[in-house]
Amino acid sequence: MALSAQQIHRWLNSVKLSSFMTALQLRKGFQRPGKALSCGIFAQPRVSSEDCFLQWGFRTYRTSSTWNSSQSANPSRREINCAQSTLLPSVNEPPQKTQKMPGLDPELSLEGVDLSKIEKHPAAANLLLRLDFEKDIKQMLLFLKDLGIEDTQLGPFLTKNYAIFSEDLENLKTRVAYLQSKNFSKADIAQMVRNAPFLLSFSVERLDNRLGFFQKELELSVKKTRDLVIRLPRLLTGSLEPVKENLKVFQLELGFQQNEIQHMITKIPKMLTANKRKLTETFDYVHNVMRVPHHLMVRFPQVFNTRLFKVKERHLFLAYLGRAQYDPTKPNYISLDKLVSVPDGIFCEGMAKASVKDFEKFLKTL
Repeated sequence: MALSAQQIHRWLNSVKLSSFMTALQLRKGFQRPGKALSCGIFAQPRVSSEDCFLQWGFRTYRTSSTWNSSQSANPSRREINCAQSTLLPSVNEPPQKTQKMPGLDPELSLEGVDLSKIEKHPAAANLLLRLDFEKDIKQMLLFLKDLGIEDTQLGPFLTKNYAIFSEDLENLKTRVAYLQSKNFSKADIAQMVRNAPFLLSFSVERLDNRLGFFQKELELSVKKTRDLVIRLPRLLTGSLEPVKENLKVFQLELGFQQNEIQHMITKIPKMLTANKRKLTETFDYVHNVMRVPHHLMVRFPQVFNTRLFKVKERHLFLAYLGRAQYDPTKPNYISLDKLVSVPDGIFCEGMAKASVKDFEKFLKTL
C-alpha cells in the first residue's frame, strides 16, 4: 500500500534517521557533500543482461528443471545492469568465504545501527555520507518499509547490508518482481530479506540459478523448493560448497537414500548447512550406540538439529534405568522426536519415569 506524504514524514521522524547520520558524521569527522553519488564506493560491478527473468536454473539446469514445464515467468520489466556480486558464488564459480549473518534483534530501531561494525569497513562511511537524502536514502528506506522491513528492524538490517544504498533501486524492485513471479508472496519475501539481508543484493540471474540448483539436486517440486528457501533463505546467499559436501555425506558416508535425504531436509533445512563433523558424530552415536535404524532417523530428523551432549545425557539416563527402548514395535517405546524435543520435566516424568532431581544427580556422575 502506498504511503501518503504525511505518513512518510511521520515514519521518517520515527526512525530518527538524522540522529544516525549525524552520529556517523561525528564519528568519522566528515561533512556530507551536497552532491549525491548514487552508486558510491561500494557499487558492485555490473553487466547488462538482455533478459534476467529466467526459468529456475536456466544456465546450468535448463533441461532438467521441472519449473520450465509447470510455470512460466512473464514479467513486464527487465533487469538492466544485473549486479554481479562477489558475495555469492554461482554454481560454476570457485567457493568463496561468505559472511556469517546472525539473527536480527526485533527490538532495535534505526538508532540500533552499529556504527562500530560499520566503521570497520574503511569506505563504508564514505559511501553513506556521499548519499543524497532525498534521492538515495529516503527512497531506499521507503522501499524497505514497503517491502516489510519494520522500523525496529532497519538498524540491524543496515548494519549488515549498508551497501544496499549503492544498489540501483529499479534493480531491487525487479528482483522483488522476479520472486513474486515465482509465487513468493509479499510476506514470504519480507521474511526472507529480514533473515538474509543480502538477498536482494544478488541479481535475478544468480537467484534463478540458485533456485534451479536446489530443485535439481534435491529433486524437489517447485512448491517444496520455494518452501525450503523461505524457511532458510541463506541457502540463496551462502556458499554452495557446504551443501554439496553434506549431500555427499548423507548418501555416501551415512547411507541414506535420495528420497530419505529429501524428506529430512524439507523438515530440517539446516541439515544442508550443518557442520559435517556434527552430522557424522550424531549419526554414529544414534545409529551405532543407541541402535536406531535409518528409517527412524528419517522419520525424526530433529535429532540432527540437537546438541549431541543432550542426546547422550538422556540416552545414558534411560539406559541406566533400563528404559532405552527406541523400537516402535515393542513395549515402552521412546520416540526419538520426543527424546530430543521435550523439556527435562516431561522427559523425566513421561519417559524416564523418574524425577528431575534423579536426572540431575545422574548427570553429576558422568
